[in-house]
Amino acid sequence: MVVVIHGGYWQSDVGLDSIAALSEKLTKQGIATWSIEYRRIGQAGGGWPGTFTDVSQAIDYLPELAKKNNLNLNRVVIVGHSAGGHLALWLAGRHRLPSSSEIKTDGTPLSVKGVISLAGVVDLSLMEEVLSISEEVTREEFNPVRELIGGSSAELPERYAQASPIRLLPLDVPQVLIHGALDATIPIGISQNYKKVADNINKNVEFIEIPSAEHFKLINPESEAWPIVIKEILTML
Repeated sequence: MVVVIHGGYWQSDVGLDSIAALSEKLTKQGIATWSIEYRRIGQAGGGWPGTFTDVSQAIDYLPELAKKNNLNLNRVVIVGHSAGGHLALWLAGRHRLPSSSEIKTDGTPLSVKGVISLAGVVDLSLMEEVLSISEEVTREEFNPVRELIGGSSAELPERYAQASPIRLLPLDVPQVLIHGALDATIPIGISQNYKKVADNINKNVEFIEIPSAEHFKLINPESEAWPIVIKEILTML
């Protein structure tokens, strides 16, 4: 069972159709695939806390699906691209949230076998800083991390601590971070730094750099990046 989470900087104009080709390819290989949707920035209830509670409720609905579709919930892997990579890792680490958190849902989170992040925004504070610097240079306002959380990391440090995967380490499940060296959307250093921090805690995070890939080749089954991506998914399953 693979839970697929699309990217798009958590914004309303990008939905799960953006990752449909990957989902369809997995299904054709005989893998049960659950591509989930969530409220996004620009939609009522999107951002903090709705985006987080939506993905939690989506994955926790799997036991109901399993009753009707004979699914093996002992072999569930989450695969997320870009903003979806952030949400995938966050889902694996949400058991570490404080009981008072606005983004903590009721009940015991569904356990997963592992997570694969495809060019994921795995460190919200660092990405917010990168985007803030870009805003200063371009003099154009564009910081979806700030929009997602409701403010900057300096303004809302507790929210960033609860929403950023790097702040929830160790996640207690195997993780694979795949990132293209030519990615101009999410800098590869975001994943590299996560790997460095994780290695100081435990050794269950693998990092794979694809030299010829930019941001979207990772979810294109026709690209040279796909054999690497599917190999890691099948290995984790």
